[in-house]
Amino acid sequence: MKIDRTHIAIIRHLQDGRKSFKEIAEDLSITENTVRSRVQQMVQDGALSITGLIDPEKVPGHRVVLVGIKLNTMNLVKKGEEFSRLRGVVSVAVVTGRYDLILTVLLRDEFGLLEFYTQEVDRIEEVSSAETFVVYKGYNLEVPYVL
Repeated sequence: MKIDRTHIAIIRHLQDGRKSFKEIAEDLSITENTVRSRVQQMVQDGALSITGLIDPEKVPGHRVVLVGIKLNTMNLVKKGEEFSRLRGVVSVAVVTGRYDLILTVLLRDEFGLLEFYTQEVDRIEEVSSAETFVVYKGYNLEVPYVL
């Protein structure tokens, strides 16, 4: 699928989850059916995922941490997929630099950092080291609520 300017404009409008296809169509001077079919095509092709987001700062008992993971293997994509299935993990990025993977993790009072490392990360083989960055304050920080 080729993503053109109209696709990008639709995606930008969808970032405000309260906008209807009709409102987007009016703003872009296209038909509502065009918006609907393009959104459906992008979702079907895997280019777009529509999810509900929360701001964990506004939900008591939740916090976000970023975790840098260094691996003893170069099979980064496979390991990234393994980490993406762990409880609390809301995103995984394969990166360059000091770490091989960067995880975004949403924790709760009942499932904290210690539980994340001992119950979840411990199951993954070939982890050389991990470093945690606790997010004290985020700007435009929204993560999918998956716990």
